[in-house]
Amino acid sequence: MRSSALKGFLAAILIAALAACAPLPSGQSRDALWRPSPNHDQRRPNFIVLHQTSNDTVARALATLTDPQREVSAHYLIGRDGVILQLVDESQRAWHAGKSWWGGNTDLNSASIGIELDNTGEEAFAEAQIVALLTLLDELRTRHRVPWANYLGHGDIAPGRKVDPSHLFPWRRLAQHGFGMWCETPTEPAPEGFNATLGLQALGYDVNVPAAARQAFRRHFTASDDDAALTPDEQALLYCLLLSNMSDARPPAVQ
Repeated sequence: MRSSALKGFLAAILIAALAACAPLPSGQSRDALWRPSPNHDQRRPNFIVLHQTSNDTVARALATLTDPQREVSAHYLIGRDGVILQLVDESQRAWHAGKSWWGGNTDLNSASIGIELDNTGEEAFAEAQIVALLTLLDELRTRHRVPWANYLGHGDIAPGRKVDPSHLFPWRRLAQHGFGMWCETPTEPAPEGFNATLGLQALGYDVNVPAAARQAFRRHFTASDDDAALTPDEQALLYCLLLSNMSDARPPAVQ
């Protein structure tokens, strides 16, 4: 065997031996041979889901979110004073969304970053807390390029099961900074024969229980918890949001 061929043969054996000794990735098939490629990166979260803790103090919320027996967590917890606590690395899957649905996505935990706001659900959100949230959202947008329409509430992705954040949450203010959908004043009514339930589904809501979807929509966009049929003005609002999503442009009212 020629010297160059021998060197190549020995190199191949050495590489195989090193690969055999290298630690295997946690997600590898037992029947697959590990041949790592450099052509990859971390999966990027595509949604931000906002919650309220329903607690009186941030200490109680933190105790719940770090209790192994509770099996619930979030990536971030923001206190009323604006202090931000990080509980889970952004690259990891926090357990905050639970059973959820948005636009056909049934595993929001795997596709999102969860942010808990310490709030009882019956109080206005503190100014320092909202300022801190806006700063954090700006960082997350820069880091992960989250689309402007993908900033949602827990109640949006789990209508009928969750109602947070409450109708007191300032969604319009977030939208003014480019975080989330909004239409200030619809410029035209919904077309004749417009089906509001199908419209809610097209926007992203789970409409298996239409009343719950309507309630979640109102909580987010009209600061109401009513679950009755959408009025003509509310249908116009829904239609405006759909048009904004279709054009992939932020509504003019909040630019």
